Amino acid sequence: MNKKNIALVMGGFSGEHDISINSGNQVYENLDHEKYNIYKIIIDRTGWYCLKEDGSHTPVNRDNFTVDGTSFDLAFIIIHGNPGENGVLQGYFDMLGIPYTTCGYYTSALTFNKGYCNPVVKSFGIVNVAESILLNDMPSPSQIDDINSRFTYPLFVKPAAGGSSVATTKVKSPDQLLEAIRQAFTEDHQVLVEEFISGREFDCGVFLTREQKYIFPITEIIPTGGHEFFDYQAKYDGFSNEVTPAEVEPAVSQHIQQVSAQLYDLLNCRGVVRFDYIYDTDRQQLFFLEVNTIPGQSAESIVPKQARAMGISTRQLYEMIVQNSLDAC
Repeated sequence: MNKKNIALVMGGFSGEHDISINSGNQVYENLDHEKYNIYKIIIDRTGWYCLKEDGSHTPVNRDNFTVDGTSFDLAFIIIHGNPGENGVLQGYFDMLGIPYTTCGYYTSALTFNKGYCNPVVKSFGIVNVAESILLNDMPSPSQIDDINSRFTYPLFVKPAAGGSSVATTKVKSPDQLLEAIRQAFTEDHQVLVEEFISGREFDCGVFLTREQKYIFPITEIIPTGGHEFFDYQAKYDGFSNEVTPAEVEPAVSQHIQQVSAQLYDLLNCRGVVRFDYIYDTDRQQLFFLEVNTIPGQSAESIVPKQARAMGISTRQLYEMIVQNSLDAC
């Protein structure tokens, strides 16, 4: 049987570039090299190239997505952020007729922009969504007044389209607002000013195969070391405890899993997707935070931990992702 050629596409243009490389290397190490020919495809501001074992580079022919005449049976997209998580690569591969491992173009584009996704999720009526304002430019004095009248502090300012909490700020007073907005605009051309919800943060992965829907055990994220929320440093520098399965009442865990399974279907997701929430313990209400259509896959990432807690090894998880994508062709 001929080995399938898998393009492991990583890198990207956002502040999550290095995280994507780490995720890609984890996937590369755990895929079955006896079964697949696996090519590391790096996309960054300098160009698209295939990174070989000896460290040399070979350019990718972007007209047909080939390397030295080699075509690919599948693109395993592991780019967090632009252009892998926002629908750009999905549209490119759709035009070329190359299957890929993630959600489709429309779902990726919608879910990547929190300012557009949040109202859609709210319209489903199955989970609460924090109030927010979407900014397309630095706010005028009247817009600042509107923010201050609509929200109490603290509040969050974040890029509308971004991940890993890059350029996200917990703003504690009005005098910090403009600087937080400026910082968020360095990462994206739209910025979300969002109501602060106090509570416990939970994540839940979902993966639909042809055989069954896997709803992973939920994880609680507990920032440590003085971090007040799950920011970039807490995520990647060890300043958080991630408890899987989360130590929470069964009813809460089951509700989060149920909502995640529903959102997966309602948003027409494909592949492995992670949903993030805040559970307001005082009001006993669940609030939707965001959808991660390409969740982290580094050794310490949440979804691989959830899969292992369910009895699925990291190697098995990636094999399932590849086979499910190939079978769907």
